[in-house]
Amino acid sequence: MDVRLLAGTEEIMLYDTWVKAHPGGSLWQSIEWKAYQEALGRETTIYALMDGAQIAASALVVIDRTAFGFSTWDIPRGPIWDLGLGTQDLGKFLEDILEKATADRCLCLYISPTHPIILSPKSFVLSPSLRHEQPSATRVINLALSEEEILKQMKPKGRYNISVAEKNGVRVEESQDIDAFFALLKETGGRDQFGIKPLRHYRTFLKELQGSFLLLAFSPQNEPIAGLLGVIWHGKGIYYYGASKYDSRALMAPYALQWTAMLHCKTLGCASYDLLGIPPPDAASDHPWCGVGAFKEKFGGEIVIYPPEQQIVLRPLASWMLGMKRKLLG
Repeated sequence: MDVRLLAGTEEIMLYDTWVKAHPGGSLWQSIEWKAYQEALGRETTIYALMDGAQIAASALVVIDRTAFGFSTWDIPRGPIWDLGLGTQDLGKFLEDILEKATADRCLCLYISPTHPIILSPKSFVLSPSLRHEQPSATRVINLALSEEEILKQMKPKGRYNISVAEKNGVRVEESQDIDAFFALLKETGGRDQFGIKPLRHYRTFLKELQGSFLLLAFSPQNEPIAGLLGVIWHGKGIYYYGASKYDSRALMAPYALQWTAMLHCKTLGCASYDLLGIPPPDAASDHPWCGVGAFKEKFGGEIVIYPPEQQIVLRPLASWMLGMKRKLLG
């Protein structure tokens, strides 16, 4: 087996087929995600462990350039590999990627696979990530059910709040008004004390990420009071960003948004809807996602657990200094 950097139309098509057929394939390892990251100005590369003409393992790497010529490498929801692949071959594949990362002045390599990585004792050591970009638990709604069955599997409070939103005259529409969504997001971020990205990030998400959609919820006075950014990839709907006005919380617009998003994805042929991130079942009561986890729990679904995000620090001192700089600058 040999490691190859995939490029060219035929190799990218081979990779696309591999990712979409693999049980661990996901949006974050897709060519659609690759195009979106490049639209944001990041670099991407695709490495594959080839067994003849067939892919045995792969990794879409997103490279983020930092100060002083350093970089960070991220393999989101990856790598993915043939589950019959030996630990020695998988270890060598990752070691090859690490060599290239080291040559690129990489500070840290992040990985967040869908299955645990078991390595031979001679391989490198993985440690828990301090970043947690990819959640280790999520809720997934089965959209193959009928609308009545989807509602029935929800918590009673979830069904009730959807009906409250309908009775309050909340109207949900698909939209391209990313500025309205961003205004809601700024308010939500300030209220709930979480950082938000620049407007350009969300605009690029909606414009450049294939399958993305924006839903806005309006009050009876036609004021936008909540918004939801999602994406559909290979028959899977994914909730990505949400925002709402605190003063309009009694209207229950976020519940109407989630229900409409599920129906939107179901109508377009999706078999599932991923609520994207909840606290792990064993999380402490002060976990920062407890609030959003309680909200998502009302929609039911199956809890899916992933291995925690891991990291390999290649330049400890420089990585620590960059982390301190980012913390100080917010």
